[in-house]
Amino acid sequence: MSNAYVIDAVRTPRGKGKKRGALASIHPQELSAATLNAIQERNGIKPEIVEEVVMGCVSQVDDQAACIARYAVMSALWPNSVPGYTVNRFCGSGLQAVNNAANHVQSGSMQIALGGGVESMSRVKMGADMNGRDFNIGNPNIQKHYNLVPQGISADLIATKFGISREEADRFAESSQIKADKAIKEGYFKKSIVPVKIEDGTIVDTDENPRIESTFEWLSDLAPVFKTIGEKELDAIALKSYPEIPKINHIHTLGNSSGIVDGAASVLLASDEGIKKYGLKPRAKIVAMASTGEDPTIMLTGPVSASKKALAIAGLKADDIDLWEINEAFASVVLYTQKSLNIPLEKINVNGGSISLGHPLGATGAILLGTALDELERRQKRYALITLCIGGGMGIATIIERM
Repeated sequence: MSNAYVIDAVRTPRGKGKKRGALASIHPQELSAATLNAIQERNGIKPEIVEEVVMGCVSQVDDQAACIARYAVMSALWPNSVPGYTVNRFCGSGLQAVNNAANHVQSGSMQIALGGGVESMSRVKMGADMNGRDFNIGNPNIQKHYNLVPQGISADLIATKFGISREEADRFAESSQIKADKAIKEGYFKKSIVPVKIEDGTIVDTDENPRIESTFEWLSDLAPVFKTIGEKELDAIALKSYPEIPKINHIHTLGNSSGIVDGAASVLLASDEGIKKYGLKPRAKIVAMASTGEDPTIMLTGPVSASKKALAIAGLKADDIDLWEINEAFASVVLYTQKSLNIPLEKINVNGGSISLGHPLGATGAILLGTALDELERRQKRYALITLCIGGGMGIATIIERM
């Protein structure tokens, strides 16, 4: 079996996912195309050597319908010979796309593949693909067997079950904003960001979502988002699976949960043979990949099991990992993972995360891998582990080693 090497990783800036967001005027096909062309130009490759383009995308309707990976190839004006397919593993889609591309080159069936993701949350609203249906997606038999609730209720359930306080969540959210602000000011993201030109000629080259004014005091004043709907009905559904818990403590707010944004990313991967054939210089090696399933009620605990599985595959311990990118879907997810694996906080999301920078659902996993790689190079460290919680009760993790 061949190794899978990361040749390069790029992303767009993240624009706020609303009508007046910085990237709202850009079709998601074009956002993805911008990252494809950046990969081509930065590495001096001919696009026809790419044997597959795999894109993660969650809400595959409206502007994101009809196999956006193939349409991204077309929008980039790459040769018709380059195929593409789209994957949906909810918030893990972008990392799953990278892992799929890595699997392709590891298997020997391909020499060069590209994985990435895109989500334009300003143009295609979260949940648009559910068409207003409940969490059983029109299948009443599912609800007979599983106590399904929205992710926010699950995040608050994690906080309650594992003793994570509102203060801890807000302190973590504040730190995410501080770290992101520093990273932007110091130019840590510039290495991988693909500037995007919008219709009026403005160049967007900086993440729009961070709010440095989100101090602990400001965050503490925000109301819990899921308290009202939880106490009305949904808490009771969740607690059917956890009868030992008397009441859910609702700690998550707009300030300690991930931001809604637009964004895209691409990661170029090559096999041993591909590197030699095309004269490519790898930046990192894929060491291990893993996905796991969890209880779909509490739903968001998957980063722990997925990380443990990836570490076991790699023959590594948690202490061996220099940098962790744990997606900040909700503060409790990161804090639960940190406590469960005994990870020093100073190793986690060192340049901020989705609370400050935003979470473009289908793209985030690919973005986090690129962010981790850039920081490994900046710090001259060896290993990074990227992990995300996933809807429906799943987790995904990938370990990379800097070359």
